[in-house]
Amino acid sequence: MKVVEGWSINGGGGAAGLKGRRDSSRRRRRLSGGVSVRRRVQVMDAAATAVLKKGRRDDARMRRRLMTDGVSLRRRVQVVEAAAVAPPPTPLQRLLAACRRAFGGPGTVPAPDDVAVIRGILVKIESAFTTSPIVSFADKIGPEDVHLSAVTKAAAASGVQRRRRPIITRTTIYECADFSIVIFLLPPGAVIPLHDHPGMTVFSKLLLGSLHVKSYDWATAGGSTTTTPASSSVPAASTRRLAKLVLDADLRAPCGAVALFPESGGNIHRFAAATSCAVLDVLGPPYSAGERDCTYYRDLPYYSHHDAGSEVAGEHQEPSRMGWLVETGKPKELGMYEVPYKGPPIL
Repeated sequence: MKVVEGWSINGGGGAAGLKGRRDSSRRRRRLSGGVSVRRRVQVMDAAATAVLKKGRRDDARMRRRLMTDGVSLRRRVQVVEAAAVAPPPTPLQRLLAACRRAFGGPGTVPAPDDVAVIRGILVKIESAFTTSPIVSFADKIGPEDVHLSAVTKAAAASGVQRRRRPIITRTTIYECADFSIVIFLLPPGAVIPLHDHPGMTVFSKLLLGSLHVKSYDWATAGGSTTTTPASSSVPAASTRRLAKLVLDADLRAPCGAVALFPESGGNIHRFAAATSCAVLDVLGPPYSAGERDCTYYRDLPYYSHHDAGSEVAGEHQEPSRMGWLVETGKPKELGMYEVPYKGPPIL
């Protein structure tokens, strides 16, 4: 038999090679699922193109989101970079932000969480549980945080402190319809008489000096009033109303904050300065003529004006902690002078 390059003349070897090629082709078709290589390449190219188009659409959507409200991407980057290097808010700025969240206007009382936040800014809270009207914790916000030196300089420049009668100066740091932030300066011997805060929540923080605080709440909400007969100490036909003593104490800075609410915490209070004092007040909502007028009172001992037919203290209330409040009108000797705020802006 003649052999040429491994193939027999009679074709036996050629048939075996052809069969091997057919078997190899079948195996490739089985592995590819019957799809040719060219078709697979076409499918892969189409999938890659679709992925690329989707990426472009996602990028366009991202750009549109960044361009909302007419703000360019460059400007947004500038804002983010500026925020990254901006100084942290001051205690006074944090107090302003907390008050904006807490006070919702007339007829509303801040939620307990908001009250805790404001107290936390005014003082360093060490315990979340207290029933005292004074939150007696370590000092956190001080005279330098409200630029008290600028306030006292403005008061001195006004000349009111050189008058013979003690004059109280008031500086409004911020005020809106929902709340106000005010600093009161009391010279030695100055007194803010008993007065109420109708429908208001108030935080008071003694920043400088020492003073005596006396505060009451009504014994019963909407309680009855009693007509007091004429005497040397009580005007004729005046009305008296039973109140319970909440606080009767001397405060000295640095100290905690006093918090009062519409019907609790000592809503009716009196400040008497033993030394030069500065008091930071947050009032929400602020006084408003015709809507939330300030009413002044004088307190009378409970026993000296108690009779069998008048309102009596309940069994759970100690008579020594009770008193009668008589409306007096604004005292003529009360002098209060408004001084512009001269500290740095807080907005």
